[in-house]
Amino acid sequence: MCLRFVAKSYIVNTDNEKSNDLFELDLDMPFSVAIVTQDEEDRLPDCLESVSFADEIVVVDSGSQDNTIGIARSFGCKVLKETWRGYARQKQFAVDSCTNDWVLILDSDEKIPDETARKIKELLASNEHHFAACSFLRKNFFHNRWIRHCGWWPDRIVRLVDRRRGRFSNHLVHESWVSEGLVKNLGVNIEHRSFRNYSDLIHKLETYSTLAAQEMLRDGKYAGPLSPLFHGIWMFLRTYILELGILEGFDGFIISTLNGGGSFMKYAKLREAKVYGRSLRKK
Repeated sequence: MCLRFVAKSYIVNTDNEKSNDLFELDLDMPFSVAIVTQDEEDRLPDCLESVSFADEIVVVDSGSQDNTIGIARSFGCKVLKETWRGYARQKQFAVDSCTNDWVLILDSDEKIPDETARKIKELLASNEHHFAACSFLRKNFFHNRWIRHCGWWPDRIVRLVDRRRGRFSNHLVHESWVSEGLVKNLGVNIEHRSFRNYSDLIHKLETYSTLAAQEMLRDGKYAGPLSPLFHGIWMFLRTYILELGILEGFDGFIISTLNGGGSFMKYAKLREAKVYGRSLRKK
C-alpha cells in the first residue's frame, strides 16, 4: 500500500565513509523542494516546517478545497495551481517548476527529521556532487506508530535529485525517479504518515487498484477467472506471514488484508475491462 520510489540506477553505499572526507564545507549549493498537494491542510504544516532550511519550496496544488494553498503561502512557498495529470506527470511538473538544479521531492504527508536535514545541508555544502541523486530510508507510521513489518520497512526511496540528470518514470502508480547516474545512499530517514485511518487505506486500495489495472491493460496483460483470487490470497499471506505483518497486531492484520484486497481488485478490474469491455475510471 505504500508509495515506493525505486531508483533504476547504481546505488553507492557511503555508510562506512568518513564524514570529514565526504563533507568539506566550502560550497553552498542552493536547492529546492517540490511538493504536490490536494486537501492537505492537516499534514502540510509539519512537512513545510521540516524543510524551512530550503532555498525554495514549490507547491503544486491540484484543486484543494481546504486551506492548503493558504498554508503554503504563509510559509513563503511558490504556489502553482495545476489540474491533476497523474502521479508521475504531476511530480515531474513540480520538479520542472523549480529554480535550482538540486531538488528534494516530498509528499505532503512526509517530513524531514533534524538529522536528515543536517545531512542534506552538509552534502550540498560539499564538493561531492559526482552522483545524480540520493536515496533515503522511509519510516512509515500508522496510528502514530512506526510499522516495521508488512513490507513497510526498509522502504528505500530516491528523493534528492539533480533534475538535469533524470526524470520520473511514466508508470501510473508506484512512480519512480529514473536517475541518469549514480545514486548515493545517505543512510538517513524520511518520516511518512500516509494514512490517517482505515478509511484512507481503503480509499488508496480503490485508487491504486484502478491505476494498476489501467497499466496492465495498457501493457496487454491478461487476467484469468481465478487470477484475482490467487493473487489476493498470495499477497495477504506474503504481507501477513512472510513480511511478518502478524507482529504488528490488529493494524498488521488490516494492512495485510487490504494489501490482499488491493491485489484481488487489480486483477478483477483488469478482467472486467478485458471480458466486459468496461472502462477503468481514471483519477
